[in-house]
Parts: sequence; structure tokens; C-alpha cells
Amino acid sequence: MRKKNFVRLVIICLHTLITFNACAQNHQHNQQILAVSNTVIRNTVLLNNERGIIPLRSLNEKNIASVSLDFSGQPLFDSLANKYAQVKSFTTGNYKNATSLDALEEDLKFFNTVIISLPAQRISDSRNRNFIFNVARTKDVVLCLFGGLSSLSLLDSLNAPLIWTDQSTPIAYALVPQAIFGGIALDKKLNSTLSAKYVAGSGFSTTSTRLKYTLPEDAGVNTEDLQEIDDIAMEAIRARATPGMVVLAAKDGKVIFNKAYGSHTYADTVQERVSDIFDIASVTKTTATTPAVMRLFEERRLNLDTNVGAYIPRARTQPMNPVRLREVMLHQAGFIPYIAFHDYVKPSDHSRDSSAAYPTQVADGYYIRQNFFEEMMWPKMLATPLRTRGKYVYSDISMYVMKEIVEQISGSRLDEYVMENFYKPLGMQTAGFSPRKRFDRALIVPTEQDTYFRKTLLHGFVHDQGAALTGGISGHAGLFASANDLAIFYQMLLNKGTYGGAQIFKPETVVLFTAQQSNVSRRGLGFDRWDPDKTKKYPSDLASPQTFGHTGYTGTCVWVDASRQLVYVFLSNRVHPAASNKLSTMKIRGRIQDVLNRAVDKSKRTAPAP
Repeated sequence: MRKKNFVRLVIICLHTLITFNACAQNHQHNQQILAVSNTVIRNTVLLNNERGIIPLRSLNEKNIASVSLDFSGQPLFDSLANKYAQVKSFTTGNYKNATSLDALEEDLKFFNTVIISLPAQRISDSRNRNFIFNVARTKDVVLCLFGGLSSLSLLDSLNAPLIWTDQSTPIAYALVPQAIFGGIALDKKLNSTLSAKYVAGSGFSTTSTRLKYTLPEDAGVNTEDLQEIDDIAMEAIRARATPGMVVLAAKDGKVIFNKAYGSHTYADTVQERVSDIFDIASVTKTTATTPAVMRLFEERRLNLDTNVGAYIPRARTQPMNPVRLREVMLHQAGFIPYIAFHDYVKPSDHSRDSSAAYPTQVADGYYIRQNFFEEMMWPKMLATPLRTRGKYVYSDISMYVMKEIVEQISGSRLDEYVMENFYKPLGMQTAGFSPRKRFDRALIVPTEQDTYFRKTLLHGFVHDQGAALTGGISGHAGLFASANDLAIFYQMLLNKGTYGGAQIFKPETVVLFTAQQSNVSRRGLGFDRWDPDKTKKYPSDLASPQTFGHTGYTGTCVWVDASRQLVYVFLSNRVHPAASNKLSTMKIRGRIQDVLNRAVDKSKRTAPAP
């Protein structure tokens, strides 16, 4: 009976790895599951990896299919694979007749990478082997075998990477895809000779290059020390500080907590999901615009100590001409905090229908006239007097300006530039501007019931009015993303610019932009930081001086604490149905952050001596 209960708990916690909801709040059971998982990893061998295909790299160049050949673990396997890249599932259950595998092979024609999974004993079926060898002629194949294996010699002529574990369990199904993508390192060698090719000692070692999805105990954290997060989240929902939220934490490159709370709206039956896509508001500044500046800075195409007018011709006769880019990035350019552009919209400026005259969609049933930004918004920003140059005044105008500079230098729109240079290479699947063009609205969390400007529920259109009037693509707001995507991006920054075996930024670039760079504020270049004024307790009571990140008006934040090797993501829609300050006055984000901080600090104190 005790063994059955343990197996049941294993299944529950493996379901955790699919949904990323907190596992059973029991430290001892999690330790048992972790021990089993580690045993599976230690006994999983990687063969035929002479070309270094595993872990998979350059995800932006791969169209990946996952094929199940009578493999019952595919739903769990693919759910983990899809945390790293978009993976299309195929199963032989959909191909019934004698030529079914031929039909399946044809259906794979648009994929260049094919992961094939099957029970190890099924390799003796010549139809399965023929399928594997046929696909491997034209595709990059990764073969995964689960369970006892007695006929590995049948694969002696296979050159594709082969991952074999003698376990055929949910734990194995969840771990192998993570090994394929670099969330888990492999080091096992064959204990005995199984064929002429696969001799004793065969096997390749890999390193961990991407996030691992696991239990808190895997990072030395006691699950029970995270229980308070549930209490704080439900307190916020009961107080109507926000209808719902998603909380994610990654420690040492391991996602140890990811849970969704509440629902999309107070009147909604749609429960929040960890995969939901949120309007991240000003977190756009550090996830889109600032990284673009960092890349152009590295390429020496942008100089932080050059004036704005050097890059923006129309600025040369305007007040901002002499302002240095460094001042703009530090919010010390003297710009006013914002301009209420929606107050300048006249009835003739918008229409309920799109047309050549009104091409820019602002919301459902709301289109702005052609060239509204160029003819009204941009001139107003350019002509705004500089009132506080040299002082810290947080301003959205700064990132409008930096977007224009990025586009002027790169020759690309900001949304296209960050998608091609960052999001696709990193395997981020939801991050981007204009999400309604890419996703069903049911996957996107709505924000405000706008009663004063757009007169509609904002669902998949940016909440910020100014960003909306630009068509949803702006330097200060407009980006949407899931918690997992943000975890990937900020883990890359915590890694000082590397992720998935690729160098996105040079370490010195990340250090420069994320460190305090101002004599008059706590700010880095584009990044917000821990405040040395301890009375402010910002961003939380226990945040360390090595903390950097940003917050967003819609009720979001991402904070990286290098001293704790911790990435913390909080996403909510606190502006639904109307903006409320309760999330801030109740200090929900900071309190959850400190639960994580205390749990990590405790793990250091209680860790066994090396």
C-alpha cells in the first residue's frame, strides 16, 4: 500500500511538471521523487552524438516534430518539450492502415528536426526501424527509447542521436525531453557491450544550457517554505487587487515554482493558466527596447555618449537634440513623465472600421488614421521642453525616443528586430507585440474595461494609451508574454548573456546595463534596480543590492537577484476591470518575492557542508 501511494504521488508531481502548479506541499515526498528522478538521469545514456546535436541549439532554425510510435508517454513528453520550443505532435494512433507510417513520413515534410519516441522493445518491429531510417535520411532525427533493451544491434547503422533509459515511467517521460533541449545534463556510459557499435563505455556527456523544470528540493529549497505564496496570492484575489496572477521562480537555472491563481476576470469562469499571455506594460522597456539598444551598442552602431540628434534627424532643431543617449536610458534627459496623447484624438482621427485612411488598429472596433504618430504624437514629443535635465524623472518619452533610434540604426521595426534577434533564438513562443495577430484571444488575459477612450474591453490590445495609438508597438509598452518566456529571457541575463549554448550578449554588456549607472538614482541603463534607500524597501524588504529588473503598470514585474541566483516573475491584470492600487498598497509582489528570498536564504543556512 505504501508503494502504491508513493507511485500515486509521483504521478501527481509529474503532472506538476506539465502544468507547473506547485506540487504536493510535502518536503519529504518531494525528496523521494527527486531521488528517483536523479537515478533515472544517472542511468540515461546518450549515444551517436558525435556531431554535438544534443542539446539542440539554434532553435530559430528548427521546425520540430515529435513522433510517437506506440509511445504512451507522449502527452507528458511533449508538454515538457514545448516549454523549450514549439513542437508539433504526431502519433501512430492517427495512422491506422498498413501504409500508415509512409503517410506519417509524408506529413513530416515541412519539419527539419524529428524527435521519435517509442518503447525500447518496439525497435524489433521492422516497420518502426524502416520508418526511423527513412526519416533520418532527410531530417535531423533524435531517437528516444524507453524500457529494457535487448536488440540495440538493430540500430548499429543509425547515425542519429539516440537517448536510452531503461525506465518507462512518467518520470522518465518528463526528464528525457529536458535532456534533449539542455535542461538536464547527461553523463551515463554503457556498462556493457550491447552490439558491435554500442560497446561498454559508449556514451556522450552534455552540459545544462537551458532551464530545468523540477521541484524546489532540486535547488535545495524546502517546498513547505513556499506555501505562503498561496496565502498571499489568495489574499490579493479576495481583496480584488487583481482577478488572477501567475508566479514563477527559477533558482540556479531550475524552475522550482510556477503556479496560476484566480481567473481572467472576476466574472469569468476561465481559470488562470501558467501558459497565459499577459500585457507586461513597462517590462517592455527591459525585455524589448533595452536589449535592442544593448545589441546595437555591442555592434558599435550605437554610442551611449552621442546626442539624440545624431541619430534622429528631426530632433536636430528640437530641445532634445543635445541630450546624450545615456541620459535617456537613465531617465535623466529632462523629459516629462508622459503625454496624454489620447486627449488629442479628434473624432475625425478614428473610425470603427479599418481602411486605407484608418489602417492602425488600436482596439476592437477602433482604428486610428494614417500617420497619426508621425503627424501628431512624434512632433509633440520632439517639441517638449526639457525641464529637469540631469535629474531623475521616470519618463515613458525616453523609450519612445530609444525605439525610434533603434529603428533608425537597425533598419528594422522594433517588433521584428527583437523577434528575430532574441525571442526566436531563445525559444520564446509567446513573447511579442500584437498578440491578437498570432494567438487566439482565449490565451490572452484581458486588461481594462476602457470606458473613457476606446469604450471596450481591452483584450489582446495594449493597455497603455500612447502605445495603442502607435498600433501597439512602442518602446515603453506593448509587449505581451507568458511567465515561462520571461523566465527564459531573464535567466539569459542572469547567465550574463548566454543561454541554450548561444551567446546573446557579452558578459560585460549585461553587467554594464544592469549595474547602477547613475549618480542621482538607483537606475541602470534601462533597468530598474534595488534601492539603496532602505526605508523604501524596494523592490522588497529582503531584496539584495544585486537585484535588477522592472515593474509594469498592469501589475507585472520581473526581478533577477544575482546574489541568490534567483529569477522571479509575477504577472497579473490588476487594471481589470479598472485600475486599482491595491496590488501596490498590499505589497503583494514584494511579499511574494520575500517568501522566495527567505526560502533561498534558509536553504543556504541548512545546506550540508561540502
